[in-house]
Amino acid sequence: MTISVPPIAQIIRNVVPAAALLFGTAAIASQDQGTPPETQRQGPPGETVFDGDYLTVGLGAVVGSSYEGSDNYTISPLPVILGSFAGVDFQPRGPGVALDVIPDQDGAKIDFVLGPVVRARFDRNNSIEDDVVRSLGELDVAVELGGVAGIQVNRILHPFDSITAEVDLRWDVAGAHSGMVVFPSLTYFTPINRGVAVSLSLSAEYVDDDYADYYFSITPAGNLASGLPTFAAEGGWKNVGATVFAGIDLDGDVTNGGFGVIFLGSYSRLLEDAKRSPVTSIRGDADQFFGAVGIGYTF
Repeated sequence: MTISVPPIAQIIRNVVPAAALLFGTAAIASQDQGTPPETQRQGPPGETVFDGDYLTVGLGAVVGSSYEGSDNYTISPLPVILGSFAGVDFQPRGPGVALDVIPDQDGAKIDFVLGPVVRARFDRNNSIEDDVVRSLGELDVAVELGGVAGIQVNRILHPFDSITAEVDLRWDVAGAHSGMVVFPSLTYFTPINRGVAVSLSLSAEYVDDDYADYYFSITPAGNLASGLPTFAAEGGWKNVGATVFAGIDLDGDVTNGGFGVIFLGSYSRLLEDAKRSPVTSIRGDADQFFGAVGIGYTF
């Protein structure tokens, strides 16, 4: 599993601007029935750390499969940096970055997401725990460049929740897999109280023939080196998955910045030739799990 399987970047992007509105006034916190709905939707008065430019930096630890399709798991560090500058949001996208160049509008029912994306893919480049798969040789690092577009609908069940549909479209420009990745996702976000927010995301990945061949095919030379049967992988839906996220502000008030912790758990299921490939069906597992915990500081 790669970091892009759970949509970490999208989840964090949803949490930050929406969390700034977490039950920010006594009237909203008490759900005063005498307050008009449109007044409730305006959010809390006063300033928050998310008004204007802000930056979040953090460090975490992730547990994930040593390669996509592996049944061996490794622990690795996860640096995080995200924020907003001059109206442009930026957030991590696996080992990479995505920009949202369309500013969110205060009180809007619908917001749009649009911007460039670049990320690196280190799958089977290092940390291969399986000796047989390692004998196939290390793969080159892919650099995927493309864009993200999406729509966010606010106030679904109450004034502070949202549903976001996004799709990434990326191409490898480094000459590794030289293919294309399509990554659609759907995320529901809701605060629990002023300092805690959670989300649930559903996602999938579609890859073309070049991508599938690079990561999941076994050539005659690979057969001789590893003993795995030859296999010609074709493109299609590579996986589907679900991710649960929780963010907790350590002083109980997300609007003033400071320290916070995140917890994330994800499950994905490899499909089609990604599942049938010998690196998965013989040496690994189509069921892929991912977990992360981290701490960050916002100012």
